[in-house]
Parts: sequence; structure tokens; C-alpha cells
Amino acid sequence: MLLVVGAAVVRDGRVLACRRTAPPAAAGRWEFPGGKVEPGESPEVALVRELHEELGVEGTVTVWLDGAAAIGDTHELRVAVVAITGEPAPVEHDAVRWLGPEELGGVDWLEPDRPFLAELVERLSA
Repeated sequence: MLLVVGAAVVRDGRVLACRRTAPPAAAGRWEFPGGKVEPGESPEVALVRELHEELGVEGTVTVWLDGAAAIGDTHELRVAVVAITGEPAPVEHDAVRWLGPEELGGVDWLEPDRPFLAELVERLSA
């Protein structure tokens, strides 16, 4: 399985959600920013790189959330809580939103991101 990493960017008790524009089946749905781990990269380095490419911010991984979620038959997603410096400016997404724990269920998340929401709600509510 190839690894895809996602960032639960947390600031002031809220998490950043990014709205996809492509592919057509995912357009308009929300996800944690991130992407594929390249050969020779650690998951942490890949996530920091992806945040810089997708949002123009610098990030620091603080903790990995439990578990992994399948993306089709060839990839799996792991998600980390990340602190950032700078303001996110989406390059690959058409919108970003900061969501509080009570708002996480109110957006149409991509399926692989959904398993991480319960733990994230607990962390944001603590």
C-alpha cells in the first residue's frame, strides 16, 4: 500500500477543511490537506512539503491520529495533527474553512477522511 498523509491543521480549537476541485467525483467535497509520500520521504517531511505546496504555509506535525483509512485498493491515508505558521492560501482547493468540533459533521467529507473525525472532535473538545 502506498501512503497518503493528511493534515488536521488545528488553530484556536478549530480544524482546517479544504474543498476539492478535482477529480470530478471529489469536486465540492472536503478533505484534510496533504498528499502522497514520495520515495525516500518520511511521512512528516511529505506532510510539511504538501502543506507548503497546497496552502503556502509552514507546518509542524504534533501527533499522528490513530489508524489508517483505505483509499481504493492501492493507497492508505494517515492523518496528523499539525500546527502551522502563516495564513492558508489555497492553491489546489477552491475554498478553506475553519471548523469547530460541532461543525465537523456539517460538511461533506471525502470518505477516507471520515474515520479521523471522532478522534479529532475529542481532541478539539478537550
